[in-house]
Amino acid sequence: MKMTQTANELSDYYDRLKTKYVDFTEHPLNLNIKRGIPSKEQLQLSEPMLGLLSTPEDFLSQGTIDIRNYGELTGIYEAKKLFSELLETEMDEILIGGNSSLSLMHLVIVSKLLNRKAESSSKESIKFLCPSPGYDRHFAMTENLGIEMIPIELNETGPDMDEVKKLVANDSAIKGIWCVPTYSNPTGITYSDDVVDQLASMETKSEDFMILWDNAYLVHHLGEDKQSAKNLLTACKKAKNPDRALMFCSTSKITFPGAGVAALGASKKNIDLVAKELSYQTIGFDKLNQMRHVKFLKDKNQVAQHMEKHAEILKPKFELIHQKLTDYFAGKDVVEWTEPKGGYFVHLTTENGCATEIVAALAKIGVAVTEASATYPYGHNPNDNSIRLAPTPVSLVDLDAAMDAICLCIDYISVQKRLTS
Repeated sequence: MKMTQTANELSDYYDRLKTKYVDFTEHPLNLNIKRGIPSKEQLQLSEPMLGLLSTPEDFLSQGTIDIRNYGELTGIYEAKKLFSELLETEMDEILIGGNSSLSLMHLVIVSKLLNRKAESSSKESIKFLCPSPGYDRHFAMTENLGIEMIPIELNETGPDMDEVKKLVANDSAIKGIWCVPTYSNPTGITYSDDVVDQLASMETKSEDFMILWDNAYLVHHLGEDKQSAKNLLTACKKAKNPDRALMFCSTSKITFPGAGVAALGASKKNIDLVAKELSYQTIGFDKLNQMRHVKFLKDKNQVAQHMEKHAEILKPKFELIHQKLTDYFAGKDVVEWTEPKGGYFVHLTTENGCATEIVAALAKIGVAVTEASATYPYGHNPNDNSIRLAPTPVSLVDLDAAMDAICLCIDYISVQKRLTS
């Protein structure tokens, strides 16, 4: 669809697209690329881990602590050592959780904000800044906790810091900001050093402002161009705001999402605060699983080698998406897409007002993608131009078929909009 087409040419082109679309409806696919979950091939990479605890010594932490029993609330020494390497913290700045970093994020918010509010007589509301597009589960959690969300534009280097600094300097109710700093979900951007430094040092009206730093894709590179955001805790310490940084990661997309290990990296003061809240919930998380992961992943270098195997599986999928979109939309001003260097998603920016109808059109022909605008607070994107693709769980053959359908639906709905506008 070229911009120079006449009305008749555009109408004829639309009729041809409609014919192709109707054919899809008569022979629908059954493909789901809604969520960024590892494929079976990726899960198989970690299967050797399941048999690593077999001798009496394997059940001992530091040679003496029986990990089959109660105790070690903040995690075993060996797991803290591994995650302190990954998150670049001191040992006493690490807390090891269960299989979900989201549950640790929820715990942090409750520990630092909601309990404080319940114990005080303050009627002050709580607000979070939400760089968008962002991670839909962050926004769902925030909304569920009754925290007001303020969307912030996410640029190529991170959130719009002029807007962020203006807001936090003038509103004490703004208590936090969500960040996915490396290979951000869904756009794949990595925060610049300057953005990290500004976040760490900016003046905030709230004395307990916090940065929820979800480093979910810390080691999830697709090639040799390995990107990584600057260490936030280090930057906050330098700026004399050590308690502002709350960094999270997990092995969910390294080993098994359903049986991984999550970690929180933060100041010793924050670790103690969260551990106190945690002590009312559990005597300790699954230490056997922590030890399995330590024996399998060993150290930062071994993690990198393991993730190269993941990249061998994933990179061809991201290359296929780029090639399909490039081939189909050459010379057409219809859609833009990201070319991430890591992470799990490709983000499409359609023409305004088209994304919801494109997703609906795909659903009718058996291709499930993330709901349009789900990556915005309250699911509201006034431009209606955002679609997230999660290619990881499907085979290359199925992804190829899905991309044929996606390209057609983008073109079909975009032409339809132009004809009716």
